Amino acid sequence: MTEILQTPKLVVVFGGSGFVGRHVVRALARRGYRVRAACRRPDLAGYLQPLGNVGQVQPIQANVRVRWSVDNAVQDADHVINLVGILHEGGRQRFSAVHEFGARAIAEAARAVGAGLTHVSALGADLNSASAYARSKARGEKAVLETVKDAVIFRPSINFGPEDEFFNRFANMARYSPALPLIGGGGTKFQPVYVGDVAEAIASSVDGTIERGRIYELGGPEVLTFKECMEELLAVIDRKRLLLPVPWWLASLQASILGLLPNPLLTRDQLAQLRQHNIVSETAEREGRTFAGLGIQPQLLSVILPSYLWRFRAAGQFQRKPAA
Repeated sequence: MTEILQTPKLVVVFGGSGFVGRHVVRALARRGYRVRAACRRPDLAGYLQPLGNVGQVQPIQANVRVRWSVDNAVQDADHVINLVGILHEGGRQRFSAVHEFGARAIAEAARAVGAGLTHVSALGADLNSASAYARSKARGEKAVLETVKDAVIFRPSINFGPEDEFFNRFANMARYSPALPLIGGGGTKFQPVYVGDVAEAIASSVDGTIERGRIYELGGPEVLTFKECMEELLAVIDRKRLLLPVPWWLASLQASILGLLPNPLLTRDQLAQLRQHNIVSETAEREGRTFAGLGIQPQLLSVILPSYLWRFRAAGQFQRKPAA
């Protein structure tokens, strides 16, 4: 009797060429899914294809601000993942266009083809937030759940990993600057989460092993202040730098100037976000809407940081700390 081979599921990943995207693509490819990575510049996303077998990963052009390209990208999809997000506005890349219109467009397109939907938002998403970014993320979540009621939504804290723009940026700054700034004194709390753990959670939503129609909050195993994050970073790269507290009023003035740059180091909206702690809520922990509820043990910051920040040490990978 001839055995009938079942074609693997096709998963469309919007934002597949980004920081989180490449790790999600890898996690999906390992599970045997066919992956269509929808991004604005597929010609620059060739690094995704070696993450799977020959022909398993296919970059495709799509822009969440252009509805027909979204509809085209999800054709024949079994599951759709939306990872698209921006940290600051510029040109036509507005929070409302990307986080709200884009989220609704992807949700409607997924519903039209009968595909499952996973939407990645951000910890701190709040309709009443002082931050336009956080408000737009919350409105995006609302649009998704109004369109696809059984969608899975993830809210990760600050992601860290080899390509992150947080620890890499400050580590690079420490190479040249005698001091690192502590915005608002450095007391803001974070729950840094390894991007690989976030990718596993997202991939598990495609597997169908978690409850749908819920919002999950993803944070690492440690709650650290901004200052503690910088201290951990400096210990890893083995550099001594002054940690300089920057009061909110001065940070606001700096953000007003830096925000005018094409790729700003700090904007006033990001400053508004920094005034709020970025940690998993007690409600989410109690209801099992965290890594623990998903059966995933998140990695420690101290375990992962040395694996990619070694290049910022004075002697790079050859630098060794003396025995205690």
